[in-house]
Amino acid sequence: MAVTSVRGRSRLAVLTAAVAALVTVAGAPALAAPGVDPAVVDRDADPGASIDIAKVVATPPIPPKPDVVLLVDTTGSMGTVIGDVQANLQQVINNVRSVQPSAQFAVASYRDESDGAELFRVRQNLTDDATALQNAVNGLSAGGGGDTPEAWVNGLFQVSDGGIAYRSGSSRIVVLVGDAPSHDPSAGHTLAQATAALQADEAKVLAVSVSGGGGGLDVSGQASAVVAATGGQLVGSAPETVTDAILSGLRDLDVTVTPTVTSCDPGLTVTFDAASRTQQSGTNVPFAETIAVAGNAPQGATLHCTVDFLLNGLSGGPAFVEQISVTVNDVTPPVVVVDDRTVEATSPAGAVITYPASATDNVDGPLTPTCVPPSGSTFPLGATTVTCTATDAAGNTGSDTATMRVVDTTAPATACVPTNNPSGDNTPGSYNPDGFYQLASTDIVDTAVDVYIGDSADSTVKFGPFPAGTKIKLVQAPGAQSKVKDGTGDIEYKVTLRGDAVITGVDNAGNSSMAICLVAPPPK
Repeated sequence: MAVTSVRGRSRLAVLTAAVAALVTVAGAPALAAPGVDPAVVDRDADPGASIDIAKVVATPPIPPKPDVVLLVDTTGSMGTVIGDVQANLQQVINNVRSVQPSAQFAVASYRDESDGAELFRVRQNLTDDATALQNAVNGLSAGGGGDTPEAWVNGLFQVSDGGIAYRSGSSRIVVLVGDAPSHDPSAGHTLAQATAALQADEAKVLAVSVSGGGGGLDVSGQASAVVAATGGQLVGSAPETVTDAILSGLRDLDVTVTPTVTSCDPGLTVTFDAASRTQQSGTNVPFAETIAVAGNAPQGATLHCTVDFLLNGLSGGPAFVEQISVTVNDVTPPVVVVDDRTVEATSPAGAVITYPASATDNVDGPLTPTCVPPSGSTFPLGATTVTCTATDAAGNTGSDTATMRVVDTTAPATACVPTNNPSGDNTPGSYNPDGFYQLASTDIVDTAVDVYIGDSADSTVKFGPFPAGTKIKLVQAPGAQSKVKDGTGDIEYKVTLRGDAVITGVDNAGNSSMAICLVAPPPK
């Protein structure tokens, strides 16, 4: 506009003071210090289990790494406003940097289509040099503006069409300050084109509509359209209430929080109840986080994940990074191995069995099992169950059983021992013509072997059992019936056979062995 003065308090003085007050208030802590809470999760969990965590992301009042472009109307009606900006710029810069120290600022200006070189100018590209910024605003002056609509649509397009060199990964905010609507098209660029260019830059528009004779930025709905399309905010008020209006408007700027898993060890996954949430910046944004441990996760291992809670797609810094550590519980018992064994008895008590047993744990490695009865014990005849157990450091116990068998498959040693004629006390010769014998049968296990007498001439004959050590008198009578009758003296039995005596010793296990007692034939 061409108007050179305004009624009452300087509009830019109100605006600048309001911005400074806003930043001071906005820089105060939110419900919690900006960042994610809890930022560290350190838990133990079983394989296949899940852990639910209630997350709260306290967003900062100003987005991270802000690139703020001040796009100011410098037509004739804005003289007093420009003067107040020049006077209060450093306070605004300092207050913004107290919240976001990495903030950079740029200064651009616009007028109307008839204003030649002043149609759009970049006075200072983005910089953190406060002196350069001050010099840029000191160079602003009011003039021109032939009619009520100005050319801020063109100014927005030029900012996003290469006019401002934004930093990579910055939060981009264009603060549009003016008191009148814009031509559309404006210097050949439509509001739709300007909006598309802003969206391509991912820049939000904060439209500050200064009331006055021009009707403000939104008299035809243009400012509302562009802030809605870019996720920005429109603020405006009479001069005496501008501070409250701007403060309310900036508090309403949205921030989108996006949990992003940047790294995760195999066996661990992290999910959230929402891919992202959008709320007013400076508020607490809740998420329900689920940490899932795979069923085949390595037991005993500590697995890690890192989650970055992005703000409008940008990193908010270390305070918005969550570190997750989950130690996978060892729930698998050791594998214990002991095998069956079968050994031959070595005495009436059985046999000593030495057997191997092993235990291996998935986390602790080799272990020494405890076995009952232990290896090296004397096991009795028959089957005995051995139980071996091992317990790992996590308290898991594994076991295995085996059957130790002691068997008797060894036949007794059987003999027919010639002995003295009790009446003549003669020592029998090799032929033992008198027929006196002692039945002998010994066994390593059975202490009382049964002895039987058979007839080599008649396989059906079987006398006994007799205890080993029995003394007999054998008589051969080919034509007689085989028989046994009591003997006399220390001769316990008189045995008459048709042939030689077949002596068989049988132990308790049924093992047997034979010996032949030659019977002297009857005298001719």
